[in-house]
Amino acid sequence: MVANTDAARRQRESKLARCRYSLDRFGRASGHAAGRSLLGAMAALLTVATSPALAEPPGGTARDVGARLLAAYPEHLAAVEGNDLVWRDGTRMPIDDGRGAKPFAEWLARPDLKDMLLQPYPAGGANAPDRAPMAGEDPGRARNAAFFDKMYGDCRKGEVTPKLKDIAWLPKKKGGRLKVTTVNGVATRLEAVSEALDKLPPTFDVHLRPAAGTYNCRTIAGTDRISAHGHGIAIDIAIGKADYWRWTKAGGNAPPAYRNRIPLEIVQIFEAHGFIWGGRWSHYDTMHFEYRPEMLPPR
Repeated sequence: MVANTDAARRQRESKLARCRYSLDRFGRASGHAAGRSLLGAMAALLTVATSPALAEPPGGTARDVGARLLAAYPEHLAAVEGNDLVWRDGTRMPIDDGRGAKPFAEWLARPDLKDMLLQPYPAGGANAPDRAPMAGEDPGRARNAAFFDKMYGDCRKGEVTPKLKDIAWLPKKKGGRLKVTTVNGVATRLEAVSEALDKLPPTFDVHLRPAAGTYNCRTIAGTDRISAHGHGIAIDIAIGKADYWRWTKAGGNAPPAYRNRIPLEIVQIFEAHGFIWGGRWSHYDTMHFEYRPEMLPPR
């Protein structure tokens, strides 16, 4: 049943990718107002079809979502029992909060565990850096605070800093040192990322160093939610060639115009080690990577 569900999901994603490609081709070729209007209408329909309030999570059921989390975090999670995710210390967390489909703002601010996996993450080139995500397409951007505080600690209570490790970042490129959590082997995984990035030609250096930061107990800009940096699982690479949606001045209620200058080679190295990329969000943050193995295919 799960295999059939996954196959159906992949088929839907493939159809959406083809639609996006056609829309992009049409949009580039159409220089007249009618063409642009039709493009906008078609894009709006696709956005509605894939919006968080209407979409289904990759696995569909609480058990499927729980299975993804168990596979991603085996050191901490023990089982799925009904609608409960059971931690190894006996703690239980509901997977589905029973509130049903949420508007985008609520999905982002107060997601349950099921909501975190609501939008499939397009790793492996399905949404390459030169492909703009659809409006509202922000896979992995919704984080359940209780889950991540339980996993990594609440930085506001001083629970994260004892678990941090100081690592060398791009030693061959003299990239300096960074602090990241040791929980789930994140520090070791980021060291592996660093080793792979260190082998890239010097032309990539401008994107990688100096790193803009890792651990920082702070809220996400414009919110009261703790950033992934506050859990010690995120890194912002060099800011010089980065793009961020809040730096874009969109008129009225228009979505931010997508921008990216980070090479795909860098993205693929991070994703190979369990990190997702903020450049795959419509609310893009192209310098940002965070350890979220539940969003990626099991390895």
